[in-house]
Amino acid sequence: MASVSFRHVYKRFGDVSVIKDFNLEVADKEFMVFVGPSGCGKSTNLRMLAGLEEISEGDILIGDRVVNDVPPKDRDIAMVFQSYALYPHMSVYDNMAFGLKLRKMPKAEIDRRVKEASDILGLGNLLDRKPKALSGGQRQRVAVGRAIVREPAVFLMDEPLSNLDAKLRVSARAEISKIHQRLGTTFIYVTHDQVEAMTMGDRIAVLADGILQQVDTPRNLYNEPLNVFVAGFIGSPAMNFFNGTLVNEEGRQFIDTGDFRVRIPEDRKAAFAPYSGKEVVMGIRPEHVHAPEYAPPGVVAEPVSATVEVVELLGHELHLYLNSGKNSFVGTVDPRFGVQTGNKIDVVFDMGSVHMFDKATELAIR
Repeated sequence: MASVSFRHVYKRFGDVSVIKDFNLEVADKEFMVFVGPSGCGKSTNLRMLAGLEEISEGDILIGDRVVNDVPPKDRDIAMVFQSYALYPHMSVYDNMAFGLKLRKMPKAEIDRRVKEASDILGLGNLLDRKPKALSGGQRQRVAVGRAIVREPAVFLMDEPLSNLDAKLRVSARAEISKIHQRLGTTFIYVTHDQVEAMTMGDRIAVLADGILQQVDTPRNLYNEPLNVFVAGFIGSPAMNFFNGTLVNEEGRQFIDTGDFRVRIPEDRKAAFAPYSGKEVVMGIRPEHVHAPEYAPPGVVAEPVSATVEVVELLGHELHLYLNSGKNSFVGTVDPRFGVQTGNKIDVVFDMGSVHMFDKATELAIR
């Protein structure tokens, strides 16, 4: 068991910096998720921690030990790759035991560890099979099992579910969460899927362009994003953004987007007052756009007129793609709301759940 620390870490390829002053403390036994779009540097950070990439500047610590120059095999980590990297000519048992055999571990100890891992993962009846005889989900479990038998201080997982179909991904991410709870070991998990990040992580580190944008719990990232990027990346469907001007009229405060105007609640006026007359970015999540007759009680409702461009029924909810003239946005509404493509309708914004961002810096206004 061990904590992990990144201290002023940089990674450069020639003149290009792909990781820029990365600082992060991962607590012992924590499930930390690195999330961000392709090319943001999340896998590079993981590979530097594993020793598969050299660090250009800074320090990485596992526990109290700086591991910059420690070979991968001596870092007390185990890594699960996106491709699983199973040996096709070996059985499940031999794949799981291979690393232990290289370490000249006694056969009885190897048997014990493989049996324990196979029991945890439900692989007991598959130990004699070759990888080609396994389903995608079973191969993924074998790859995790090969990491478990090493009993490492830190587990590293690089998008291990990306090759699975949608239904299997849901069950597999639940299995990985259960394994973390059972083993009580530090997990660092890389994904571009923010749903995986939100459902699995104790905390989430959001990266963009090699820079750490925000690290926090899933709830705080969702409710209190620090900037436009985090607000738009966390949540599905993504947050709607509107460029507008903050207007004061007769003691009341409005956001004017050019094709509609909505009033700011009284309890939030003070925070936004310094931006009066200035351009801002207003953000509202699709789940805070409601059909008027099905709006939850207590919503600070402001009506907005729009034309329905696309209707998507998901069973438990209805996704409406709407256009108000200059702005297109998405609403997630009650499925009982009877609308069709082309209808002109009114929806209501829950202004108590609106986010506001500085237009120039894209930082949240609190």
